Amino acid sequence: MSEKKVLVLGAGLIGKAIAIDLCRRHAVTSADRSPEALKELAHQHPIATLVLDITDHRALAKAVLPFDLVIGAVPGALGFATLRTVIEAGRDVVDISFFPEDALALDALAREKNVTAVVDCGVAPGLCNIIAGHHHRKSPLTSYECLVGGLPREPEWPFGYKAVFSPADVIEEYTRPVHMREDGKNVVREALSGIEAIDMDGVGRLEAFNTDGLRTLLTTMPEVPRMVERTLRYPGHAELMKVFRATGLFSSELIEVDGTQVSPLSVTSALLFPQWKMKPNDEDLTVMRVTVENEEGTTTHDLLDHFDRESGTSSMARTTGYTCTAVAELVLQGKYTRKGISPPEMVGAEADHYREVMDYLKERKVNLTQRTVEPQPRTA
Repeated sequence: MSEKKVLVLGAGLIGKAIAIDLCRRHAVTSADRSPEALKELAHQHPIATLVLDITDHRALAKAVLPFDLVIGAVPGALGFATLRTVIEAGRDVVDISFFPEDALALDALAREKNVTAVVDCGVAPGLCNIIAGHHHRKSPLTSYECLVGGLPREPEWPFGYKAVFSPADVIEEYTRPVHMREDGKNVVREALSGIEAIDMDGVGRLEAFNTDGLRTLLTTMPEVPRMVERTLRYPGHAELMKVFRATGLFSSELIEVDGTQVSPLSVTSALLFPQWKMKPNDEDLTVMRVTVENEEGTTTHDLLDHFDRESGTSSMARTTGYTCTAVAELVLQGKYTRKGISPPEMVGAEADHYREVMDYLKERKVNLTQRTVEPQPRTA
């Protein structure tokens, strides 16, 4: 396969891992507004750099033109507009940005521009969707559940948490209404609701709570009666975040303090983010359990991934980034060519693509275990 030209938008924890993985096989350029982040990346790897403000859509549209594929790894608040600009420029794209807008709203534009755009292509959403698509194609699902969390290996008081991706996107998870399906009906629940204790092998006791991570699955699989996504944290974190939210600390509405208009969320972010930031010696882990039910039985996929000490790559960057680069390779090799917006479940629905993604992850020691309990035969 000839070398392709790839532009990675964003040089944060995950964007950096994506660029490093792809530069082994392709000509990669990393774009970010931070010269410091780019300098560090280029110093250690054969990666070209481009200082770019992606909110300047004219500059972004011009920047993407020389490339065969664009990877979107920007904060969620910027993701939708960035994706739209890349599509308008007529460039294929694989995106991991967790934006609140509906990516399927760009489907007609992507088809018009003859663009292949795979969205939500991280670990969750992303890898879990690929798993769902794989099983749903084999036999229609009757239930889908994803439990997932990116956690520090050692929880520290008072939060028991470190942000292993954009902290702003983490807070978004704690405030965005949860869309899920119960008994065949789409329902809306409060974020951080339904807290329950869960024991996960290799990690221990965690807590699970409702978050809005199903996204495209509710549209692409309307016939599945039960669909739920729940985030995992160490015990106590969810209640603390509920207190923060109830106090108004996650509100973006301006309030007056001593004659000055301030945003509570801005203050909270300024205080929380430094405490949530991974320190140089901090290690993380990613834990995920995807359980699907259909005529073949109940199948569970478990993932437990750890910080890579040899390369210094976080687990969240590995699991999210390598899922993205696995699908990027399918696009770059001309194996996945569907035009329009493609949620990851569409990639997983093709048996060959599913197998290649799983093999790609396994090569990078991102290992999933699978077990199936076949349905009990009915008795008269």
